[in-house]
Amino acid sequence: TSDLEHLNENQKKMVGVLIEAGEQMHLAFWKQAYGDRDQLMKKLRANPNLARFAEVNYGPWDRLQNNRSFVEGVGPKPKGANFYPQDMSKKEFNEIVAKMPALEKKLKNLYTMVRRGSGLPLVSFPYSEFFKQEFDATADKLEEAADLAKDAGFKKYLEARAQALRSNEYQPSDMLWMDMKSNEIDVVIGPVETYEDQMFGYKAACTCYVLVKDMAWSERLSKYAKLLPELQKTLPVEAKYKKEKPGLNSDLNAYDVVYYAGDCNAGSKTIAINLPNDEEVQLKKGTRRLQLKNAMKAKYDKILVPISKMLIVEDQRKHITFNAFFSNTMFHEVAHGLGIKYTIDNGRRVREALLDTSSALEEGKADILGLYMITQLMKSGELTEGELEDYYVTFMAGIFRSVRFGASSAHGKANMIRFNFFEKEGAFTRESNGQYRVNMDKMKVAMEKLTSKILTLQGDGDYKAARKFLDDMAFVGDQLKADLGRVNQAGIPTDIVFEQGKSVLGIK
Repeated sequence: TSDLEHLNENQKKMVGVLIEAGEQMHLAFWKQAYGDRDQLMKKLRANPNLARFAEVNYGPWDRLQNNRSFVEGVGPKPKGANFYPQDMSKKEFNEIVAKMPALEKKLKNLYTMVRRGSGLPLVSFPYSEFFKQEFDATADKLEEAADLAKDAGFKKYLEARAQALRSNEYQPSDMLWMDMKSNEIDVVIGPVETYEDQMFGYKAACTCYVLVKDMAWSERLSKYAKLLPELQKTLPVEAKYKKEKPGLNSDLNAYDVVYYAGDCNAGSKTIAINLPNDEEVQLKKGTRRLQLKNAMKAKYDKILVPISKMLIVEDQRKHITFNAFFSNTMFHEVAHGLGIKYTIDNGRRVREALLDTSSALEEGKADILGLYMITQLMKSGELTEGELEDYYVTFMAGIFRSVRFGASSAHGKANMIRFNFFEKEGAFTRESNGQYRVNMDKMKVAMEKLTSKILTLQGDGDYKAARKFLDDMAFVGDQLKADLGRVNQAGIPTDIVFEQGKSVLGIK
């Protein structure tokens, strides 16, 4: 829910149209994540709870349990979801690309589906063609919303995004999205993140967020975006790993999110966004960090606080605050814009050099670098809310919350890297009563070491070293597993689901 009373009738109508656009992303993502949704639902119709669980997960695999199948007769989830042929291996794909380099660009394109071909071993289909029905319907709705838009920048973006869905060219609309500043309504829609493709991380998944800007909170956050270039200079790595300059047009804003669909609605729910992902746009325009305040507050109240009462020592619980949770999440998103996007040797994109390890390392970087930035800003007096210990203890409690999403996702792997690295460095101790205590001094040291480690792996673009680091660190140990079992037994939810849509918002 969200208070929409400050919006005029035109804006409320626009929110409804954008929700209708998002419903098409829901359908397209089903095809990317699983395949034929209707066929699966037909199979599950005798068991409404199982069918509902499949809707939450966009398929028959439990995303919060390492993609474990919960439908009889369904095997493991393919690493490449449904972006590639089900019988295609990573080795086969690489061999075909090596033998037929003319195919490489299309097969690896963010916005193509890969299938077996009659004349070629593999062929690619642009999303605009493969999802023509869904994308044309989405584009029509975006153009309808553009006709209602009074904000000139938002109107241009909506029109450009509609065109992108029809042309498969997204960069112009990403640029226009970064240019608009004064709109109260926003929408993130189309193929965006690549986490669903766990085979290569090449393919962007369809998603939609409909957002209402919190103007007062956004004003409070705006000052931090201006500090990015200075923060880049302070990173604890050699100069060659921080020579890139973050875009000065980056901004931070707080929103209520009123609709999720597709990728962002599958399994664990996103509470903050850092976009666009296009490195060229980032370097020219910066990025926008969107803090989803109402979704964040729900997770804080229903999950983080109850976990803290079980797993954090009593005398440190006073340091668990919503302000610290909000700020840790916000600076995680800010941190995506810092560091390095291109390898230091030959200027390859980091995500291309590190392949399937890229997303987990990028999320790990953002987690730890966000905490590093908070430490620096408190030291310089730029951040004055609360005590430093609030951020560190809430950060530790946040690991217990988010590690329950499992180690199958990029965010899950990043959580485990952080937990295991901190444990190794003595940043926390587990007491005899099964509760954890943060050691502030050791956590500061561990934080700098981990920041340096990840930025160096990214800058070197060394896939073997990155793979080994993940293999060594991205696992859930037996003791933690037992502690999380206690949390589960206490009935604390792992995540939230939404009752959402026009009727929930009171929109006709």
